Amino acid sequence: MTDQFAYDYPSPLQGYEDLEPLGEEPTADGKSLANPQHGVPSKAYTEFPDPIDKGRRGGFDVHIYHFQNNASQQKYARELHERIRREFPELRIYRFFDRPVGPHPVAMFEVNLFTPAQFGAFIPWLAINRGPLSVLIHPNTTNPGEELRNHSQRAIWMGERIPLDYSVLKNLE
Repeated sequence: MTDQFAYDYPSPLQGYEDLEPLGEEPTADGKSLANPQHGVPSKAYTEFPDPIDKGRRGGFDVHIYHFQNNASQQKYARELHERIRREFPELRIYRFFDRPVGPHPVAMFEVNLFTPAQFGAFIPWLAINRGPLSVLIHPNTTNPGEELRNHSQRAIWMGERIPLDYSVLKNLE
């Protein structure tokens, strides 16, 4: 489907094509739809879907940005960095950068998430505690040459989106 989209997307129904159509019956509250209860929860609760990296790099990178020339943002970011290190010691937490690095046009620090449980715990916590800071969350995939796609089309943002220098990522492809 590259004629419609910038990237190829397999059908979201891959593997479900031959099942009976779902009904439109509402649940008791009348607001949501009754779903089939087959008793098997999605494996996405315990493992990241392919092609997300389940190994050394971690499934997701979380970049927490601050404007290095803004003293109050830098102070808040340093305090948040310390709090994350204390509250989530099991995560990989990189050093605090006080300048732009790589494709990131402002200062930041990075946290890696290795499991859906870590993602499920850390991202809601960060949504409440990130304060005035912007956050980029992106997957790390095992397919070669997908750094640009991971940082753009697959990116999730909290707060204001900060334009990245994609030329740095294009050189990695």
